Order: sequence, then C-alpha cells, then structure tokens
Amino acid sequence: MENSSTMSKSAVKISLDLLSNPLCEQDQDFLNMVTALDTAMKRMDAFNQEKVNQIQKTVIEPLKKFGSVFPSLNMAVKRREQALQDYRRLQAKVEKHEEKEKTGPVLAKLHQAREELRPVREDFEAKNKQLLDEMPRFYSSRLDYFQPSFEALIRAQVVYYSEMHKIFGDLTQQLEQPGRSDEQREQENEAKLSELRALSIVADD
Repeated sequence: MENSSTMSKSAVKISLDLLSNPLCEQDQDFLNMVTALDTAMKRMDAFNQEKVNQIQKTVIEPLKKFGSVFPSLNMAVKRREQALQDYRRLQAKVEKHEEKEKTGPVLAKLHQAREELRPVREDFEAKNKQLLDEMPRFYSSRLDYFQPSFEALIRAQVVYYSEMHKIFGDLTQQLEQPGRSDEQREQENEAKLSELRALSIVADD
C-alpha cells in the first residue's frame, strides 16, 4: 500500500513538474497535453488513495485483529504444558511409592501423593480438553474470517483498475492525433532523435 501511494504521488509530481516547464508557456498544444496528463494523474491518485483506505479498513485492520488473538492462544498452550509437567511430576511420585514395599509409612505417603495428584490431573485434563475442543474450531474458522477480507481486496482492485482503464482511455483520446499509427509515431520520434544527435553539442568526440 505504501508503494502504491508512492507511485501515484510520484506520477502527480511528474505532471506538476511538466506544467512548470517553460515549454508550456511557449507551446499551447504541449500545455494542453500536459494539462490533460496532470488531470489524469490527479484522478488516478484520488482513486488510488480510495483503494488504499478501503484495503486498510477491510483487509489490514482485520488481519491485525486476527493476529491479536495469538498471544492469548499461546498462553493457553503454555498453561496446558505447565499443567502437564506438574501432572507428570506427581504421577512419577505416586508410581515411585507404589513400587516400594507396602509398609504403613509408605502407604501413608502413597495416599498423600494420590491426593495431591488428583486435582492436578483434573486441572490438566480440563486444560487439555479445552485445547482439543477449541483448537480445531479456531483452525477451521480462519477461512470464514479471511474470506470477506479477500473478497474486499479483490473488489477494491477491480474498482481501481476499472477506473484506471477509463482514466487512461479518456487521456488517450485527448492526446491521440487521428490518422497516425504507432509505427508512424515511432518513425517520427526516431527522426527527431536523429536531428538531436546531429547537433554539435551532443556529437561524439
């Protein structure tokens, strides 16, 4: 979008620079051509700015909002991983006591370890279930979220390039000299360039 704006602003500057050329004061036909070009470039810049604003509103801002959910999502994953580590640590503690000889003190410690494990396991299972339920929904919903933005982007481009076709079509009709083909114009330009090259101030040493 920045490059697009820079391009249209540069085109407007070129036409303004041409309007300030002294040749415009000397040649009415040239002035008319440059004026038509300047009008076309300003129209192009206006439509381009409208396109940029539309894309900013319908594409870039929604994408930024979508990106803002990732910190919360990452935090939920980290909380699940922390719960899993706590669960594994206490599960290993229970298994360690289960392997020992079943004496009174060992059974007491085993009971205590199982009691500590129970809420930690429930917490992990709840966090894990939440991610298993919601992550696929989050993943599958991305298309529904992005599709309107993609459609808006395409519409903005279609409107812009349709207007560009009209603008440059009108400009071509204003500048075009009837009865002359592109080949004839090219030959005339080559002839004029040859005249310039023949001048002593540009001749090769």
